[in-house]
Amino acid sequence: MCGIVGYVGRQPAAPILIEGLTRLEYRGYDSAGISVLGPSGQTVVRRVGRVRELEAALPKRLSGTVGIGHTRWATHGPATEANAHPHSSEDGRVSVVHNGIIDNANALRERLTREGVTFTSDTDTEVLAHLVARSAADTLEKRVLDALEHVVGTYAVAVLDVEVPDRVVVARNGSPLIIGVGEREMFVASDVSALVRHTSSVIHLEDGELASVTARDYRTFTRESDDTGRVPTEIEVSEDDVEIGGHGHYMAKEIAEQPETVARMLRGRLDTRFGTARLDGLNLSPRELRAFKRVTILGCGSAYYVGELGALMIEELARIPAHAEAASEFRYRNPIIEPDTLYVAVSQSGETADTAFAVREIKRKGGQVVGLVNVVGSTIARECDGGIYLHAGPEIAVASTKALTHMGVGFALLALLLGRVRDLSVADGQRILAGLERLPADIATVLADEERIATLATELSAAESLFFIGRVRGFPVAREGAQKFKEISYRHAEAYQTSELKHGPLALIEESRPTVAVIPDDELTDRNRAAAEQVVARGGRVVAVTHPGVDLGGLDDRRIDVPRNEIELDPILLMIPMQLLAYHAAGALGLDIDKPRNLAKSVTVE
Repeated sequence: MCGIVGYVGRQPAAPILIEGLTRLEYRGYDSAGISVLGPSGQTVVRRVGRVRELEAALPKRLSGTVGIGHTRWATHGPATEANAHPHSSEDGRVSVVHNGIIDNANALRERLTREGVTFTSDTDTEVLAHLVARSAADTLEKRVLDALEHVVGTYAVAVLDVEVPDRVVVARNGSPLIIGVGEREMFVASDVSALVRHTSSVIHLEDGELASVTARDYRTFTRESDDTGRVPTEIEVSEDDVEIGGHGHYMAKEIAEQPETVARMLRGRLDTRFGTARLDGLNLSPRELRAFKRVTILGCGSAYYVGELGALMIEELARIPAHAEAASEFRYRNPIIEPDTLYVAVSQSGETADTAFAVREIKRKGGQVVGLVNVVGSTIARECDGGIYLHAGPEIAVASTKALTHMGVGFALLALLLGRVRDLSVADGQRILAGLERLPADIATVLADEERIATLATELSAAESLFFIGRVRGFPVAREGAQKFKEISYRHAEAYQTSELKHGPLALIEESRPTVAVIPDDELTDRNRAAAEQVVARGGRVVAVTHPGVDLGGLDDRRIDVPRNEIELDPILLMIPMQLLAYHAAGALGLDIDKPRNLAKSVTVE
């Protein structure tokens, strides 16, 4: 979950590395460092804290046109300067930056210690620098290959060697790594956002693949092949896409973008004549879609919760059994992979390690898996049999907002398509399409009420603990609301099914523990309202997320009205106030909204 940047070219490397690390800071921000090769040798600078602390510590004249950089999310050892990357060999010749986890690091440390190596950090990464430096191979590329032969785990690595000052050697296994191709200069990064100012031409390395990168050329290879022949592809992300603009935080920007981005996602995907969705990227014919008898959705965190919403949509519209489960647990329970089940992997980044491993387990056992991902060319996108790109644009804030909304829309499209190849009528299909077309305007209506939502959020922020409750379609909304609130406000937030309150959680109701209740205008409105009234009767405060016209009785003073859409699509809209409540609660508490403590954006480790 760390950020890696590398540069080889004609320009001074340090400013390019710092700029790239700043753009990647959402991937890890407890420490940062760079290593630059110049006329006088190698200069390594590392600092605890944000990239700005590293930038302030750089020598005023740091020459050198080859370098690597890293911003860290700690896995081994606390945030200290000694644990910050890059890590170097004892003689200072080799420097390494690394994203991932080396599973056998302890065994390697013990072996190297017996051989006389003195370690200076607590990290797993340092073993790589020593292994590369101690290899007897005659080229840097072969020395990196030799070192990785001993490694078990996941990694994206970039390696410098003072004795080979014209290149960076990189390798990937389970963590993303990209090469950017420029004019007599080359770039390396763990995410395209670090490259967009310099190039739109990139190469995505595959697992088990390495590359030797110089200013004029690159070569991709494996242990078995001297040249795998990777060719560049064009990326669609622009520099403007990753700028914060006039917003105070990236999260605010990404929430505000949703009307526009959802409209873009739907463009060309709505077949109004036949009342269905166009999803050619699934690579599945109507006959193949109809043959599936079950759908299993796999995701982690918020992607798992929106997967629960997707399962409900599929059951309602397609009338086939569907369920969601945590991808992080999936492969460890030795799952039964059924040939007539459609598996759906959900991930904003397309690099979520737990979800990627689940995809591989399904493929290994002959299952059919498609992806809902936001990043073109990502690991999950490449490994799935087909999929639906979310087209939400870059998402920089750690807490996902617009990508989650796009996942909900993606599931609505998939549910509609599955329904129409079965028994869903043209009229019902056209009804869902009309609802989808209204979504951008409906989202804008929710956002227009931001000032009132911010007032309620400030009130909620004073509570040390909160409940979020919802029922059936509302329960995934409540789970996602609790997730957002705890992620960025650091308040304890627990989601319960409204029907389960009376089976235990009511014992915890008190005035200091408010409840956010999802009360849509549906067949369960009366029951949901009655449950909220039970909370009030026991001294609890309730904020109700509901629809206009719903009679809430004594709950009206703390209500958030969301436009009524089609009943199957309403949960997508009900999630929008949850984003605003979390954002403004964190703002009221003066917290770092885009970079919450202990978290990072792209979870590329188990």
